Amino acid sequence: MDIDHAWTKALKETEIIRSRVQALLPLSTTRVPYILLSESSINYGDTVVRQGDLYVEKPSLIVPPNNPQFNGFEFDGEQGFNQNSFINFLIVRGVTLPSLQYNNQTNTLDVYEGKLSAAIKHYSDLLQRQENVDTGLLVGPEDVWQFSLLIFICTQIARNVNADIRRLLDEYHKKQE
Repeated sequence: MDIDHAWTKALKETEIIRSRVQALLPLSTTRVPYILLSESSINYGDTVVRQGDLYVEKPSLIVPPNNPQFNGFEFDGEQGFNQNSFINFLIVRGVTLPSLQYNNQTNTLDVYEGKLSAAIKHYSDLLQRQENVDTGLLVGPEDVWQFSLLIFICTQIARNVNADIRRLLDEYHKKQE
């Protein structure tokens, strides 16, 4: 699958079931736990469960002059593209990601023996019972899970825009005094 098809597939099929409630930290690294559910391409009727933590470095509107870094996303050429081709793909399309430093650490990769709809209900209920407001729950295609994770984290960053603008204005006004 080419990178353009993979990106389109992820945009079309990624669904954020439950966002994290807590905002991202604009001036330091934020740990964003997630559960990503995907229909299994091997065992029809089962669900692949990928749980991990995504670390986002300073996800504010003002970004450091760094090169994009995607660690732990397994862009190993298996899908026909690597990290550099992915970065070029985004730049050519005018997609910019705040921070540009993302580190994914997949903690567990498991199979839920049941359909995707049952897995969504199970993990939604589990997070609700635990009163877990930090962990995001999302659904995305198994073969382009990296893109689904980036779509998820971008929605979380976008939620911070108002707070980031307020912080920038406050800092500006303090300097003017």
